[in-house]
Amino acid sequence: MEHSGFEFSIFLIFTGAAILATLALYARQAMIVAYIVLGVILGPWGMALVDDAQLITDISSIGIIFLLYLLGLDLFPQQLWKMLGKALWATMLSSIVFFVIGFCVAYGFGYPLLESVLTGSILIFSSTIIGVKLLPTTALHHRHTGQIIISVLLLQDLIAIIVLLLLQGYGKGDNLLVDIGRQLLALPVLIFISWIFERYVIVKLIARFDQIHEYIFLLAIAWCLAIAEVAVRLGLSHEIGAFIAGVTLASSPIALFITEKLKPLRDFFLIIFFFSLGASFNLDVIADILFPAVLLATCALVIKPLIFEKLFVNAGEKRAISREVGYRLGQMSEFSFLVAIVAVEARFIQQNTSYLIQLATLLTFLISSCIVVLSYRTPIATSDRLRQD
Repeated sequence: MEHSGFEFSIFLIFTGAAILATLALYARQAMIVAYIVLGVILGPWGMALVDDAQLITDISSIGIIFLLYLLGLDLFPQQLWKMLGKALWATMLSSIVFFVIGFCVAYGFGYPLLESVLTGSILIFSSTIIGVKLLPTTALHHRHTGQIIISVLLLQDLIAIIVLLLLQGYGKGDNLLVDIGRQLLALPVLIFISWIFERYVIVKLIARFDQIHEYIFLLAIAWCLAIAEVAVRLGLSHEIGAFIAGVTLASSPIALFITEKLKPLRDFFLIIFFFSLGASFNLDVIADILFPAVLLATCALVIKPLIFEKLFVNAGEKRAISREVGYRLGQMSEFSFLVAIVAVEARFIQQNTSYLIQLATLLTFLISSCIVVLSYRTPIATSDRLRQD
C-alpha cells in the first residue's frame, strides 16, 4: 500500500496519539508514554507506516525549542530565591547520590567511563510532566508541596542545561577544552544580548501593545526563535538560546500570558518529538539493554523517593510532605531523552547507550505514574477520594 508522504504521517501520528492517549488516561498513565509507544508501533522497527522519519525528527526539534523556552519563562527568580536554601542543598546532595548510583550501574555492566558518567548524570533529573502535571493546586498543602517540587525541578533544569552545554562543546571538534571554553564564554554574551534587547525593545513593545493578544503571541514566538538563532551564530544551540530567551522574559508581567498561549503550540510539536523517539527505537537491541535498563529504572523508582524524603525531613519539612515529594519526583525525566539524543549527535555515547537511557526513562514513567495516581491526589485519579484539580 502506497502512502501519501508527510500528510499521511501527520494523520497517523495525531489520530493514533488520540486513540492511545485515551487508553493511557483510562490506565492512569502519562500521555507521553502513549506517544512513544505509538512511535514504536508505526515506525521503521514496527509496522513501518511512517517512512519519513528524518522530516518528523526535524519538525519535532521545534517542540524542544518551545519546551525550553517555556521552562525559562517559568524560572521566576523570586520563587527560586525564596526556596533556594532548602531546595538547593536537597537538590545538590541528591544529585551527587543519584549520579554515583547511575554511574555504578552503567560501569558495572561494562559501559565505557564517559558513557557511564553521562548515564549517572541522567539519573539526576526528575520529570516535570509527572512532578507538576499530576499535582493539584487548589489546597494549601499542595501549593506548598508544589513550591518544593518546582524549586527542585528548576534547579535540576539548570544542571541539565549545563550538561547540554558541555555536550555541545564536546561535539565541536578535537580540541575539547578550547571548544568547551568557547561555549562557556558564548553563554554570558548571549545572556547580555538577550537582556539588553529584552529591556529596551521587547518590554516596551509589550507595554505599548499588550491589549492586542495576537501581536503578543506573534512577538513571543519571534523572540524565542530570534534568540535561538543568535545562539547558533555564537556557537551554541537553538535549545540553549530558547531557554535564555525565556529566562530574560520571565520577570515580565506578560510572561504568564505567553506561557499559557504557547502551550498548545509546544504540545503539538512535542507529540511529534516523543513519537519520533519511539519511531527511532531499535527493538532488536532490547535483549541487550533490558537488564541494565530495568536496574537503572528500579534505582530511580526506589532510591529517589527515599533520598528526597530523608533530605527534606532533615531540612525541616513534615515527613508526610517529604515522602509525597519523594514519590512525585521518583522517576527519570523527559530531559533524559533530550540529553541522550544530543550526546549521540556529539559522539559522546553510542546509540545503544541512548537506547538504554530511553528505555529506563520510559519504564520509570510507566511505574511512577501509577504510584502517584494510586497513592496521592491528582487531577486524573480513579477514585473520588483522590481526585482533585
